[in-house]
Amino acid sequence: MADTTTTHARSKRSAPGGDTAKQVREPKSWRPFLLLIPAFVVVSFFFLAPLIDVFYRSISDPTLGVQNYVWLFTTPTNMVVAFRTFATSLLVTIVCLLIAYPYAYLMTVVSDRTRNMLQLFIMLPLWTSILVRTLAWLVLLQDTGPINGILEAVFGIGPLPLIRSTFGVALGMSQVLLPFMVLPIYSALAKIDKRLLPAAANLGARPVTAFFTVYLPLSRPGIFAGSVTVFILGLGFYIIPALLGSSKEIMMSALMYQQISGFLLWGHGTALGIFMLATTIVVLALLGRASKGTNLFAGRGK
Repeated sequence: MADTTTTHARSKRSAPGGDTAKQVREPKSWRPFLLLIPAFVVVSFFFLAPLIDVFYRSISDPTLGVQNYVWLFTTPTNMVVAFRTFATSLLVTIVCLLIAYPYAYLMTVVSDRTRNMLQLFIMLPLWTSILVRTLAWLVLLQDTGPINGILEAVFGIGPLPLIRSTFGVALGMSQVLLPFMVLPIYSALAKIDKRLLPAAANLGARPVTAFFTVYLPLSRPGIFAGSVTVFILGLGFYIIPALLGSSKEIMMSALMYQQISGFLLWGHGTALGIFMLATTIVVLALLGRASKGTNLFAGRGK
């Protein structure tokens, strides 16, 4: 009888759900989080610390208060520049999407050798300096450049203001940011079964209807990822708007540089930076919620 009681007690202590097993597992549960400490320290030092410093300067330079944000929202020029910056980034995103989607689709239907060549054409600009590419566009788009020369010789028009305008800025930014749109879209399109469109056609759907109802919704994650990446990167461009744009149509990055380096108004410049950061976070949050809402609606429809 005593042996039976002892055996039962031992089996109870060694059971998987017993207290002993819990006591053994509990000290190990938090140990993997120790691996996150180096990453947290690095992120805090290189990202959070400068961000805190920028925010502190925006409310403490020249005196402690919100006078820099009052200047930001009460100066009409600041709002015009912010609107121009977001509008230009949105225009570049649309241009890149219209070019990148057919290009990415072409990469999914060609042979492996041709696909490698197309990928090379996309990656090649990333290996060239942005300054060099912008100077090349400056030569091509100037009033006496080759493009205006061809337009005047063939069509009898020109010279057109291709630089010092929104067109030149959008063209230069689109050429730089196009790979960031092509690669996510191609990654999404490569996972789509190519038999879906013929199957939809066999069921009576027209090619256009099959594309918009079957193929395009499946490529939505790539479109969303590429569009968000291009839009966010476009907000912070400085070299291209400075060289291909005009002083009358500056963007937010140039305005921040002007306030800090030109006028030595650190409070104004950092307030502009915090405003752009906060606005970008709000835009991303709205886009994320809109994307989730669309997916939920599509799931209910199915």
